[in-house]
Amino acid sequence: MSDRGTMTRRGAIAAALLAAGLCLPGTAQAAEPIKIGVIAEASAIGGSSIPKAAEMAADEINAAGGVLGRKLEIVSYDDHNSASDAVRAFQRAAQSDKVSAVIASYISEVVLALEPWAGRLKLPMMTPGAASDQITRHVHDNYAKLKYVFHPYLASTQQADIVCAAAKDMLAPNGFKTAVVMSEDAAWTIPLDAEYLKCLPKIGIKVIDHIRLSPDTTDFTPIFNKIEGEKPDVIITGIAHVGSQPTVQWHQQQVPIPMFGISAQATSPNFWKDTNGGTASVIFMTATAPDVAVTAKTIPFAANFTKKFNMPPAYDGYSAYDEVYMIAAAIKRAGGTNPDKLVAALEKTDYVGTLGRMAFQGKDSMFTHGIKIGPGYVTGLMQQWQNGQQVTVWPKADANAKMAFPSYMTAGH
Repeated sequence: MSDRGTMTRRGAIAAALLAAGLCLPGTAQAAEPIKIGVIAEASAIGGSSIPKAAEMAADEINAAGGVLGRKLEIVSYDDHNSASDAVRAFQRAAQSDKVSAVIASYISEVVLALEPWAGRLKLPMMTPGAASDQITRHVHDNYAKLKYVFHPYLASTQQADIVCAAAKDMLAPNGFKTAVVMSEDAAWTIPLDAEYLKCLPKIGIKVIDHIRLSPDTTDFTPIFNKIEGEKPDVIITGIAHVGSQPTVQWHQQQVPIPMFGISAQATSPNFWKDTNGGTASVIFMTATAPDVAVTAKTIPFAANFTKKFNMPPAYDGYSAYDEVYMIAAAIKRAGGTNPDKLVAALEKTDYVGTLGRMAFQGKDSMFTHGIKIGPGYVTGLMQQWQNGQQVTVWPKADANAKMAFPSYMTAGH
């Protein structure tokens, strides 16, 4: 057989083997993609942005050449707001789908249920929105086992401190002297409320009642009647999983007391529509916003997300997007996806994302693997719903509006 015939035959064999997923010695084969699992509440107001934003980041990274010559692949799972479903998804992600890292949930109870599994299966995990201080406390208390867990979002205590810093600048100077703390009974609000009860009196706002309500509550009339009878100047909130009902009923009943604090649903760009305008005048904390240049990446990401999905991202969309980039950068530094090397590389993260400069606290901190906050890192914003729009009212350097309330509210007396 001629040399030409031999070469033709070898080429045909190589082509057939490559088609079957095999290769001859010396024949190039495309590297397998690096998989990142995304476990989220895909149908919930607060969770739907997570997989979308992760896909966006992966597409951008792949368009720029991927990671170590390999493409990123997002493998998404809907946990249906269920910790048990999330655990099953995590096990499948690790054992069957062979993901190298997981981005999981905005619900603290879900992340806390996944945390021991990250340790057992040695699978690095980040949350884009869960807030419980216990997530990082567990890492601090059992670092050797749980070092695979990272918390690149604001913990509950950190959120309360930001709310109090805003209240010091916005409420205390405007006659707000008393407050009722109203939070849902959930893991993430235990440290949130504890910090509210400490920091509010320090800025001159007296807490005259502390209400913890069941996330299953449907009729808030007795709660609002009780609060009205106490005549506080403001309701300081900690609500997320209870849904839109407290906001809708507060508006329908024209409760004459402003709501200020944490309202996870209010961060959603659809919340005005979802409440038929019931969210008007609610003031809520968020890490970032689509029209605020927290960093040079914030506005472009929000604009691209909105263009792609016909809606702006919710708060955890920003963090999910950043987390894909942080994982990709750590894989490059680690030279691969070995979990222990990847953890070591993640601990060295110093990344400017959409939320600000992201860096993790060390083993000596009670917030081990939580993010650093404050000037130069992540600082947070306060926004208010006005005329169908989310506007930024704090801090002053980023504000594009002043807080305003309807005439029936006795704001600040």
